[in-house]
Amino acid sequence: MLHIETQLPVTRAVSAPPEALCGLGPLYQPFPQLLGIEVIEAAPARVRARLLVRPEFCRSGHMLHGGAIMALADVAASVGAYLNLPEGAATTTIESKTNFMGPASEGSTIEAEATPLHVGRRSSVWQTRITREDGKLLALIIQTQMVLEGE
Repeated sequence: MLHIETQLPVTRAVSAPPEALCGLGPLYQPFPQLLGIEVIEAAPARVRARLLVRPEFCRSGHMLHGGAIMALADVAASVGAYLNLPEGAATTTIESKTNFMGPASEGSTIEAEATPLHVGRRSSVWQTRITREDGKLLALIIQTQMVLEGE
């Protein structure tokens, strides 16, 4: 069960199937589903997601490709940005910087934790830490999400 904390001091549990949750923005878009990204916590101040390191995501040596790490970070931060949007607005990534610190091997699970450094009217800046199951830091990502005002 995914817990989504609204901007009000109320937490609601969402237990519907993914296809019924398409209105939750980046949580259930096709790309994260294709990768098998699982959002395990989603609140305006923190998003946690995880990814199983499958063979098709690996480069030589059965190690996870950096693009998969960046995709996981982008999904986590965009979910956080989405949860901070005003009614009717959308978000898109306009900048991303990744520092890689270590590898993840095939068959392991990695976890992303995205937290806001800044949430404003026009943009938000997110820091995402990607860790292995043993807690070792694999990557640190800083990205900027632009607010797209609704019509």
